[in-house]
Amino acid sequence: MSRRDVVEARLGISEPTLHRIETGKVPVTGANVRALCWLYGADPSITDALADLALGTSQQEWWDASPVIPEWFKLYVGLEASASRMFGYEGEVVPGELQTPEYARAVFGAEQPLDVEVAERHINLRMQRQKTLFARNPPIRLVTVLGEGTLARPVGGEQVMKGQIEHLRRLSREDTVDIRVLPFSVGAHAAMAGAFRILEFDDPDDPDVVYLESHVGALYLEEQVEVDEYRRIFELISKDSVPVGEFR
Repeated sequence: MSRRDVVEARLGISEPTLHRIETGKVPVTGANVRALCWLYGADPSITDALADLALGTSQQEWWDASPVIPEWFKLYVGLEASASRMFGYEGEVVPGELQTPEYARAVFGAEQPLDVEVAERHINLRMQRQKTLFARNPPIRLVTVLGEGTLARPVGGEQVMKGQIEHLRRLSREDTVDIRVLPFSVGAHAAMAGAFRILEFDDPDDPDVVYLESHVGALYLEEQVEVDEYRRIFELISKDSVPVGEFR
């Protein structure tokens, strides 16, 4: 069967996700294995063996074993770890991969967590994720456009924001990192619907993904027409933005 045949069987597995399962780039659940085995006509003994093996696919990376990271976010972290290029827009908050510990602590504090210890573990994991991302070889190509509001809002106070902005400027001096600011003076812009990230992969068979996040989950857009539309939006806001090192 082709991947398209599988998608048309309506198992709830998209063509890009099926590709990533087949190439070992994302964990696979026992339920998905059993559904695919049913479609492929595998006998019960093979189905049971593969379903048992599927349990091990969620224990291959550091983030999979973390009880702090929500299940819906683990897929994103895995995709981020294998992406070759990442383009993103944030209008309200500096994205996690660019935050200083002090800024991250202020962000989590604003959510008034019931368990301060768990919030601190979230911050430590965020710093670990940053370290892993920027230590990659070859390095990831990262382009981020920040709305001016992310720098104008004094998250954590003036000193914390000063340190955060200096951190952004330091990172932007790296050859593979481009951090830009979309000024208020631009007025209406193409990305006013909200934050997004585009993850691109070198493997032509590994489809690019648009990631949209909420407080309780995330949406992964994989259809080519959807990804192309977000690329178009990103190009529009990029033209109106300026390098963070030149802002103000």
